[in-house]
Amino acid sequence: MKNSYVMAIDQGTTSSRAILFDANYRICSVAQQEFTQHFPQSGWVEHDPEEIWESVLSTCRDAIENAGAHASEIAAIGITNQRETTLVWDKRTGECIYNAIVWQDRRTSDYCKQLKEAGKEQVVIEKTGLLLDPYFSGTKVAWIIDNVEGARQMAEDGHLAFGTIDSFLLWRLTGGKVHATDASNASRTMLYDIHNSRWSSTLRQVLNLPQNLSRPEVMDCAADFGTCLPELFGGPIPITGIAGDQQAATIGQAGFRPGTLKSTYGTGCFALLNTGDKPVKSNNRLLTTIAYQFNGKPTYALEGSIFIAGAAVQWLRDGLGIIEKANQAGPLARKADETQQVYLVPAFVGMGAPYWDADCRGAMFGLTRGTGPEEICRAALEAVCYQTRDLLTAMNKDWGTTSKAILRVDGGMVASNWTMQFLSDILDTVVERPKNLETTALGAAYLAGYQVGFYPEPEEFSKSWELEARFKPHMDAAQREKKYAGWLDAVARTLSKP
Repeated sequence: MKNSYVMAIDQGTTSSRAILFDANYRICSVAQQEFTQHFPQSGWVEHDPEEIWESVLSTCRDAIENAGAHASEIAAIGITNQRETTLVWDKRTGECIYNAIVWQDRRTSDYCKQLKEAGKEQVVIEKTGLLLDPYFSGTKVAWIIDNVEGARQMAEDGHLAFGTIDSFLLWRLTGGKVHATDASNASRTMLYDIHNSRWSSTLRQVLNLPQNLSRPEVMDCAADFGTCLPELFGGPIPITGIAGDQQAATIGQAGFRPGTLKSTYGTGCFALLNTGDKPVKSNNRLLTTIAYQFNGKPTYALEGSIFIAGAAVQWLRDGLGIIEKANQAGPLARKADETQQVYLVPAFVGMGAPYWDADCRGAMFGLTRGTGPEEICRAALEAVCYQTRDLLTAMNKDWGTTSKAILRVDGGMVASNWTMQFLSDILDTVVERPKNLETTALGAAYLAGYQVGFYPEPEEFSKSWELEARFKPHMDAAQREKKYAGWLDAVARTLSKP
């Protein structure tokens, strides 16, 4: 049969999805399945690896069936994943020795503090571009090795492998034949030297990880990662693309030129600025990371990470019961009393960039007897926009420009016109929303299709990007600065650090 599709596996924080794209980047079939969030203790977040695996299998099979397709019609598979989420498995059985520790998890906060006090953060920054924070994979791996009975000995004996979600899925899809990852995911582990493109023995020693703990081979984002077992989907399909979700979204937004800027609003919010072939060291507590890697050559980015974005809307729905569906948030916010200025600092799992405070927790300011669901809803949506301004302000300082780059946005939250207009207003910049909001999955699909010749070179792919809506700032400058000053004050009152 003729190759008609590329399948993207989009393994996210709250659900797994599979999407079939055709040769014109059109979505032909989608399947999605939510899975359980486990919170064993305050600040701990875990996923069941088997539930993730089953959800991936199920959605892939459903997507293929919904399209009326056969495995022989699928040119390739691309994988994109929640980054930093960490697993350790027994190579003999393929079974994980502990639940996946999710990127949001803060259990290693004290360990990070100990390492900082021991003067270890500088070597982490120099080699990885990251900060010493529980967010990243390294201290999660260390926790598993130190807290699961027998894990250290099994690792010393060479029986254990660690990886991010992509490498775990790759291992399972290939029947244990391939233990690999791509450069974008490796760059988020706090164990990978992004300047010399190799795992760092120095950082392994800093985290006291066993020498024989297997680390995945690091490959380009578009590469031959192996072939999935034929019995999984009715035939063998090559796996030829992998990228962490935010880097995949950058690719899906055609962010190939230095200076291009995108922000994805999913569970969290992540803004990436392409800085080209040279890493830019941040002086404003952003992350230096790998945006993507082709032909052995990494392209770098500055990244700002917000831990709570869409998760705040989920909290409105599941925690407070203010809304029944996520898409009700924008219309409710529009009804809020304009004379009230309520601020929600959604530090449910600490604060990410540029604050990096793992210990602070959420707070709300400006409440009155007149505050109701509308005002709280508006505060939750506005918080995402204020945090985005925090990131872009820091990026402009690091990048050395005062120009206002157009911000391309994607993710579930950007469907809200009210939120996108407020984002444009508070940033004082143009916000562009593409026709295809599935940019993360599209990025993974493009990588896979590009590797097998199903899709063209990046320059040609960039021409396919289509605008759906453009939001321009209308807010009065004085009002903008007053609102933002109130946000900064609310954050200052929330942070645990002086």
